[in-house]
Amino acid sequence: MRHSREVDPDRPPDPDFDTFYAAHFSSLTIQLYAYTGDLPTAQDVVQEAFCRALAQWKRTSRMDDPLAWVRRVAWNLATSQWRRARTAALFVRKHRMEHVPAPGPDRVALTAALATLPAQHRRVVVLHYLADQSVRDIADQVGVPEGTVKAWLHRGRTALAARLAEEEK
Repeated sequence: MRHSREVDPDRPPDPDFDTFYAAHFSSLTIQLYAYTGDLPTAQDVVQEAFCRALAQWKRTSRMDDPLAWVRRVAWNLATSQWRRARTAALFVRKHRMEHVPAPGPDRVALTAALATLPAQHRRVVVLHYLADQSVRDIADQVGVPEGTVKAWLHRGRTALAARLAEEEK
């Protein structure tokens, strides 16, 4: 008995893929539906298996049992899909995002006020107050003298104070 993947050179090729497809699509879909428990998935993997058979139909049609080959491909595709889904589910379970509460009114007001500052002033204010960097570290990072950083911090704080005071009214 020959394995379904072997090609019988004495057997003439079956040129009618459409008949083969029509005769076996439903039964293979039912089998894969029973295996996967999901009809759209079953239809997808069976369709993909038939597409692969069509791509090499000259060879596939000469096999002793082309249907066995298509069935094996469909089952392998379903198994691979299941493995990928399981791996993705494990990844999601391990890397769940923490629930972060919505920002409060103070944070919204601060963010809006920061957005009104010139970019350099906003940068030094954020680095100094939110990233806890010293004036020297900010000067090194930004590439300006420490006096410039101090001036930008002063201007940034003054502008923020004015904006936030306006918001409270």
